[in-house]
Amino acid sequence: MAVKSIREETEELEERILSPYASKSSSSMGRDVPEEKCWIRTDYQRDRDRIIHCKSFRRLKHKTQVFISPAGDHYRTRLTHTLEVAQIGRTIARALRLNEDLTEAIALGHDIGHAPFGHAGEDILNTICPEGFAHYVQSVRVVEKLEKGGHGLNLTKEVRDGILNHRTSGKPSTMEGKVIRFSDKIAYINHDIDDAIRAGILKEEDIPDEFTSVLGHSVHDRLDTLVSSIIMNSRGIPDIVMEERVAAAMNGLRSFMFSHVYLNSAAKSEDSKAKNMLSQIFHYYMEHTDELPQEYRHLAEEEDESWSRVVCDYVSGMTDGYAIDTYKRLFVPLTWKY
Repeated sequence: MAVKSIREETEELEERILSPYASKSSSSMGRDVPEEKCWIRTDYQRDRDRIIHCKSFRRLKHKTQVFISPAGDHYRTRLTHTLEVAQIGRTIARALRLNEDLTEAIALGHDIGHAPFGHAGEDILNTICPEGFAHYVQSVRVVEKLEKGGHGLNLTKEVRDGILNHRTSGKPSTMEGKVIRFSDKIAYINHDIDDAIRAGILKEEDIPDEFTSVLGHSVHDRLDTLVSSIIMNSRGIPDIVMEERVAAAMNGLRSFMFSHVYLNSAAKSEDSKAKNMLSQIFHYYMEHTDELPQEYRHLAEEEDESWSRVVCDYVSGMTDGYAIDTYKRLFVPLTWKY
């Protein structure tokens, strides 16, 4: 009698305990390049691990969430945002008996293609790159093509679908992808309020009562309300939904954050400098493609990618600090020493 692998035991356990609406590891649509199965980990567990161990994931710790290069140690970065999304997503997935490993993998990869300097970087690259730039599309490009020296991570289709469709207008094909689509908004609305209060841009009492009366008067209470609403209203149905009045309050709070924080002149005071910096770096490398790293030149010279797409790949992969250092090296004269 053949001995079952740990992976096979885990897959059988999923079949027994997960919701009928959950994505089972054994039923994955698979990878573009077939691989031998791991005897320990399911496919979704392997995807999660591949994302955590890749270079693009590590660089998120030095990429802006909202506030560019904040001096305080407690402001969120793109990495801490990602970890909070994963935590919220796993809480919801576990309560609904969905696949936690798939949920976590989507969460960890959802912003892996974000540009330096947050949405300011995304906006300028979308403007100057002829092919356009959107972080959710770039995140898929990173895991499919750019990581591992141009070989990509060869993730499952379900993980890539969740990454691509985590945006508000996205339509994930799995319940786990739908969980992350909500978890992303829940995370950034609440932690951005916390950071805005820390920055002195916002006070708790500034948040309109029409939202706090429904969601709560603290970050803790609002997180609890939003997560609980999803769990209570999504049990036993093939969709991820929220109570109507809670969803309306969340969307209203999101709009409030756009007008009072995301587009606030104090929070965005450095955006124009960041955009100008990335624009100059982009155009420099368009004129000096021979100075790009070989792994990027390879995409244009041997895989017929456009130089603008490749330069955009390189610039978008930079951390805030590396972009600043690159700008200084390219455009700021050095002090003459004798």
